Amino acid sequence: MRATIDGVLLADADMQHIVSVEGSRYFPPDSVTIGTLKESPTPSVCPWKGRARYYNVETPHHEYVDAAWCYPHPQRSAIETVGHDFTGYVAFDTTRVTIE
Repeated sequence: MRATIDGVLLADADMQHIVSVEGSRYFPPDSVTIGTLKESPTPSVCPWKGRARYYNVETPHHEYVDAAWCYPHPQRSAIETVGHDFTGYVAFDTTRVTIE
């Protein structure tokens, strides 16, 4: 599975390494292309997953604000509910990023 925007590869991982949570596909941290994500100051808290960290996606021609996020320290109950430890896994805003 690949995540791309403006023809730039953001992440690439085999399906068995992707974690699906509430319709979003989360990519393992080591599958994300280095240099494409820049930490955003945007705060967000999910009641059941915990505090999210947002990222701006950077391409050579544009910066997409808050187009990716992860849970650096998800709640243990969230990990149990999902059935997989998704700590640090990155999801992308599918209205701007193509997932295929």
